[in-house]
Amino acid sequence: MTQKEKAKLVPVSREPALLTERDADKSPVLECIDLGITFGGLKAVDNFNVTIGRTEITGLIGPNGAGKTTVFNLLTKVYQPTHGTILLNGKDIHDLNTAQVNRAGIARTFQNIRLFGDMTVEQNITVAMDTQMHYTMPEGILRLPRFWKEEHVMHERAMELLSIFHMEDLANAKANSLPYGAQRRLEILRALATNPSLLLLDEPAAGMNPSETAELMENIRSIRDTFKIAVLLIEHDMNLVMNICEGIAVLNFGHVIAKGTPEDIQNNPEVIEAYLGKQKEA
Repeated sequence: MTQKEKAKLVPVSREPALLTERDADKSPVLECIDLGITFGGLKAVDNFNVTIGRTEITGLIGPNGAGKTTVFNLLTKVYQPTHGTILLNGKDIHDLNTAQVNRAGIARTFQNIRLFGDMTVEQNITVAMDTQMHYTMPEGILRLPRFWKEEHVMHERAMELLSIFHMEDLANAKANSLPYGAQRRLEILRALATNPSLLLLDEPAAGMNPSETAELMENIRSIRDTFKIAVLLIEHDMNLVMNICEGIAVLNFGHVIAKGTPEDIQNNPEVIEAYLGKQKEA
């Protein structure tokens, strides 16, 4: 299968859901069952159901205000769901907080970049590895051999991640000195540093030019293939979504109005009306 080919979606027996052929014999990385949240009587997200395979690239699209970022906030426990279930790698995560969800396997980026601007590029990545370090406080204070050994491991890992976006030469630059597109890429790398099984990308192509967006598409595929993880992305660039995603869910007013392949979504009349614009009469 070439890089630009997308796997066919096939039904799975455990529920009325679709997974890619390569993931159909494995348990899904994420299952959302009747997920929802209410703010003061307003149902921001209601009965959100989605299943994502272990190496699937999935798109979550919809008009502004449809509830897409709210879904991300529910998955990462920024918001606690009012109802419904989230299964991550088959485990119910209802009692986990944001940090615990991250350690369990979900990492994300944000619409508004949230880097540590005064820290270096490398430091922004290594700070995400803190839970992977095992030296004690005294070993760190006294700079004992185990401290230096693990610091070296973190450095090597950071440089390996930076190589994905060919950013090794920027390792010592301050994060806030980077161009916008490079800051976007750094945020993705910082998320990957936590070793997720599911990567949530909130408008990763925002602010990028067409050349940068095309490179981003190839890099997302490469990340999926290299790390064997799933990717769920929110994006308004329909060219990116239709070319990279294997499955797409469409939100409108907090409800999923369609799920399927890019071809299914492009030809769905309800989606065309709600998101892509009403079809003009001949």
